[in-house]
Amino acid sequence: MSNTVRKASVAEPSPEAAPEKLGSKAYLKELRKLQAELCILQDWVKQTGQRIIIVLEGRDAAGKGGLIRAFTERVSPRVFQVVALPAPSDREKSQAFIQRYLRWFPAAGEVVIFDRSWYNRAGVERVMGFCTPDELKKFLKLAPLIEKNFIDDGAILVKYWLEVGNKEQKRRFEARIDDPLRQWKLSPMDLPARRKWYDYSRARDDMLDATDTAVSPWNIVRSDDKRRARLNCIADFLARIPYEKVPREAVKLPERSRKNAYDDDAPMKRRRWIAEKY
Repeated sequence: MSNTVRKASVAEPSPEAAPEKLGSKAYLKELRKLQAELCILQDWVKQTGQRIIIVLEGRDAAGKGGLIRAFTERVSPRVFQVVALPAPSDREKSQAFIQRYLRWFPAAGEVVIFDRSWYNRAGVERVMGFCTPDELKKFLKLAPLIEKNFIDDGAILVKYWLEVGNKEQKRRFEARIDDPLRQWKLSPMDLPARRKWYDYSRARDDMLDATDTAVSPWNIVRSDDKRRARLNCIADFLARIPYEKVPREAVKLPERSRKNAYDDDAPMKRRRWIAEKY
């Protein structure tokens, strides 16, 4: 693994010691370094046939979408796949709860990022009354066993909880209301989620107590500062994976052959070109 990535730290940052805002130039410089490492990891995953799952959970407006874009911006969607499942169908409701998630688990050479996961049961389903107390209790008991089975089978599972503060969540919700580019992010669950802040806090606490295990631990990301959260989370992920740089053959661009040459620009002049407004 490259020396540009530090090993994951277990030290808890101080919430009072908020650093200065990270400028765009500095942020992009560090992000590009980490994304270059993700490309190296991608080659290793493909060569070794590794299977990796990244679980991203957190309150609404915790920053999962931006983090996923940072993870996937420079890698292949055939290797790094994002799964964000809609509400279950009637048929899926009749299945074992985790069944519809299992079909999205990675095959050899794949990294799957779950933008919310089976932990919906311990969060939104619990708070909004979409599951019974018995269903919740059963889930909290079974989830660690299913994850252990996946890990024992040789795969890698990394779970992140994005922790956003009360004031910052309020600010982000208000920004979504006023910005037409963000209004699509307002789901029917967002406003009730804001009202039920403490219900979600209790659900979070119970979920972490039951499923933060030595085999499959939860890793907490402070996400009030989106840029730092993205950099910290990607760096932590890279530090947890024992990847190595895969040798690549030198690439030389071949010369264009003149065989069957013709004026291939001429036929395009009569095609329907779009208006060039910019």
